[in-house]
Amino acid sequence: MNSTPTLAPSAATGATVVRADQLQRVYPISKGLLRKPDLLQAVGGVSFSVQAGKTLAIVGESGCGKSTLARMVSLIESPTGGALTIAGVDVVTAPADEKHALRQKVQLVFQNPYGSLNPRKRIGQILEAPLEINTQLSKQERAEKARSMLALVGLRPEHYDRYPHMFSGGQRQRIAIARALMLNPSLVVADEPVSALDVSIQAQVLNLLSDLQRDLGLAYLFISHDLGVVRHIAHDVLVMYLGHTVEQGEKNALFHQPLHPYTQALLASTPGLAGSGPAQRRIVLKGELPSPLNPPKGCVFSTRCPHATERCHKERPVLQELLGRKVACFEAKNLATR
Repeated sequence: MNSTPTLAPSAATGATVVRADQLQRVYPISKGLLRKPDLLQAVGGVSFSVQAGKTLAIVGESGCGKSTLARMVSLIESPTGGALTIAGVDVVTAPADEKHALRQKVQLVFQNPYGSLNPRKRIGQILEAPLEINTQLSKQERAEKARSMLALVGLRPEHYDRYPHMFSGGQRQRIAIARALMLNPSLVVADEPVSALDVSIQAQVLNLLSDLQRDLGLAYLFISHDLGVVRHIAHDVLVMYLGHTVEQGEKNALFHQPLHPYTQALLASTPGLAGSGPAQRRIVLKGELPSPLNPPKGCVFSTRCPHATERCHKERPVLQELLGRKVACFEAKNLATR
């Protein structure tokens, strides 16, 4: 059969699919024999939740920890601190068999559609591989589901027997999305899924992701540096800097009036996205991103912030509620009134 599958929603709309509480990931960096290793804190205590049918976008510069966060949520790496709950199960303390089952609930869509598909396998084989490993479906049932999934992502039945090199970048990413959905996940972690595509193709893939979310009730954790893409697809946004959350809240509020100086700088650097508040003024960040091996003692953004005070260099701010979102900045209230 080649008809489009009628898949049930993966979770009830509004149900919490994933929840992180002060999630941390620390890597020991060897300094040589008999020397105590340095500790690199890639993620330093990030909290969030994502509901079925919603998209949380994680944004920030390269090196801010967003991809490490994605690897923890997708169970590729284990947290070194905090709590991570997926489908009601605590990932940190779950036994191996439960973690194996949870991995089917979380699937990845990678950045590069040219490198994420095995060039020696036909598309049908690529799509059926997750079913062959994780289910008891017969060969015929696997083939039927693979063909149906191709139709779901806008590809034709004859594509089943072709190889990845025969497709464009946008078509390959559709195949990658189809593969991610083969096990009926509740959460899809999309790590820069359209950054390698042409702008015109980006819109098509983003619309496909939105349609699938609406029809299947999927939750998305969307990693991106492109704020234009984030504005198109996200419901909520979490802004990271040097492994820490600096601002977090509903997309429209955050884009309309960013409160943290780093968020303001990110929006001001993207034409047409500056908010109506302080971000309208051009903000130029000075200096380089500090090393995570030697982060600033106070606010992690203090070495580049144009509004930093003596307190900022000595004390690290915590996330506090302000104007409908959370922001970690001592000067945010003053900036909001300017």
